[in-house]
Amino acid sequence: MKDVVLITGASGGIGKELAKLFAKDGHDLVLVARDEKTLEIVSDELSNEFGISTMIIPKDLSSPSAPDEIFDELKKNSIVIDALVNNAGFGSYGAFIKTDLKTSLEMIQVNVTALTHLTRLFAPEMVKNGKGKILNIASLAAFPPGPYMNVYYSTKAYVLSFSVALNEELKGTGVSVTTLCPGPTDTNFQKRIGLTSAETFSIKSMSAQKVALIGYKGLKKGKLIILPGFVNKLTAFALRFIPKSTAAHFVAIGQISRK
Repeated sequence: MKDVVLITGASGGIGKELAKLFAKDGHDLVLVARDEKTLEIVSDELSNEFGISTMIIPKDLSSPSAPDEIFDELKKNSIVIDALVNNAGFGSYGAFIKTDLKTSLEMIQVNVTALTHLTRLFAPEMVKNGKGKILNIASLAAFPPGPYMNVYYSTKAYVLSFSVALNEELKGTGVSVTTLCPGPTDTNFQKRIGLTSAETFSIKSMSAQKVALIGYKGLKKGKLIILPGFVNKLTAFALRFIPKSTAAHFVAIGQISRK
């Protein structure tokens, strides 16, 4: 019996590339995203190319009921999830007091609450079965404070802290938690939030395909934190020794320069 992998935000970017990698290795997939038509296209492509079974669940994770609805639908179909990839997420750009409050709250719902909710729903069954993998997508943004994208940066800091702590709790259960922290990546993320460049300072953007491959290999090895790219690793390391106020100042300069 094939392992089944649930991937949120699977209609494009890193999520879609991760779906390809799992499919290539023969895993059946449950694909979740808002856009049903795009999900259907991705599902058909993967099924035809790799001969795997796919199930699509069109859901908007900004709805508080979405995680329970996903879980209930899988239970109804007797589908056991062996690996969970919490990839769905979005950001917004602008001074906090001027940004739309509804957007900020929906961002917390998707990036933090839905990720936490889905993990809590699926992790117990993995522990019961004595095996499972959870991949949570954070960001290089998890390490410094992020002026002009402060809610987004804060949500990613939560994802990193939550994931590392949970991995410690689950030691010895057969279930591991890995956090992927990509730096600037060529996806539609920047376009959606109104930034002109995926690059920050001298950090060159990476392709979603390359980020996904590095993340996938690290997940298979049971790595705790994955930082794709040498410069991203160096940046995260350096941030450990810089005062938060200084880091925030440099991030602010970088964000303004990207507009």
